[in-house]
Amino acid sequence: MNTRHSILIVDDDDGLGSVLAAQLSEGAAYRVERATTLALAEEVLGRSEGRINIVLLDVNLPDGDGREFCAALRKKGLAIPIIIMTGSHDEDDVIRGLDAGANDYVAKPFRIGELKARVRAQLRLFENSEDVVFDIGPYVFRPANKQLFEPKTGQRIHLTEKETAILKYLYRAGGQPVERDVLLHEVWGYHASVTTHTLETHIYRLRQKIEPGQGRAGILLTEGGGYCLNPNV
Repeated sequence: MNTRHSILIVDDDDGLGSVLAAQLSEGAAYRVERATTLALAEEVLGRSEGRINIVLLDVNLPDGDGREFCAALRKKGLAIPIIIMTGSHDEDDVIRGLDAGANDYVAKPFRIGELKARVRAQLRLFENSEDVVFDIGPYVFRPANKQLFEPKTGQRIHLTEKETAILKYLYRAGGQPVERDVLLHEVWGYHASVTTHTLETHIYRLRQKIEPGQGRAGILLTEGGGYCLNPNV
């Protein structure tokens, strides 16, 4: 399970783009993709199958205005966080960017530490929204749709509400084992009639759906008195 987030940097300033990419990917913190035009950015987003988690978008690009591009992306239904970057400190510019659908707005020159903090804040907010998309093993996981999508094959796996809740909670555990009692409480709440057998049945059915090896545990592991998502796939 790769829990790293992917960032798309859209800026035609090669120097700034290179520095940002190096700083953000340092220590394998983020996967970084770059685009120097709006056309290239649209291409990257189109083929990403939901794997881009946040966009850093410059205002002035060779083929258009970043704010107009942001507004167009929102009209198409793109919900991931967008942070607009600009050389202007003018309040009207900030308002235009936010009105276009940007989540945040940073003026150049900015401090990389502050930018990283803003990125983390936007990702935290987004991960608690209904529009969030996760990577789990070979799948793109869309909790709002109760669905896993396998980009290589085009396979779509439909999940029940409980299966969706189990995967979402395990993903947020970051590869750490979650005890059965904790998972029962988080997914089912306090219900006297619900036992660990109920959970084990759901785990079994979930494995039948998502494990490529005839249900053998490779993605969804039994570990530490509970379950976790394999951090190495």
